[in-house]
Amino acid sequence: MMNVGGKQEVRFWGQPLACRDGFSYVEILVAMVLIAVCLVPALDALQPALFGMREQEVYTIDRLALSSKMEEVLSEPFASLDAAAVSSGSYSVPTGYSQGETTTDGRSITLQVYLAQHDGDGDGTPDPDLLKVKVEIDGTSQRLETLVGE
Repeated sequence: MMNVGGKQEVRFWGQPLACRDGFSYVEILVAMVLIAVCLVPALDALQPALFGMREQEVYTIDRLALSSKMEEVLSEPFASLDAAAVSSGSYSVPTGYSQGETTTDGRSITLQVYLAQHDGDGDGTPDPDLLKVKVEIDGTSQRLETLVGE
């Protein structure tokens, strides 16, 4: 500090602080460190969202393929579905409606279709006019199930 004209003046490297132009190297380094400390965690927080978008896209494409196959099966006459259920013999055996398919993103999936007569009234014998229909993507936990009646 210097006494200039009766006033105390703060000087840095021989110049008054009020007259300095620009930023010092140390100030720039401190600013860069602060930006890095704040920005890196923010970008790390966004990374799972970016990876999750791809997973959600795959899930959506698979659900659309399941819905499409279910609608295709449900559009068949009940007699055809019943014949396929009887010929498969078990709800755990895929029927002839099962097929492989290539999705819009280029993946190959197998849509398995299971049909069986269903015991709707709970008397222990399957009802001949009620079928349980399940469509699933082989190798995943994604599936759709419904009942269809004559």
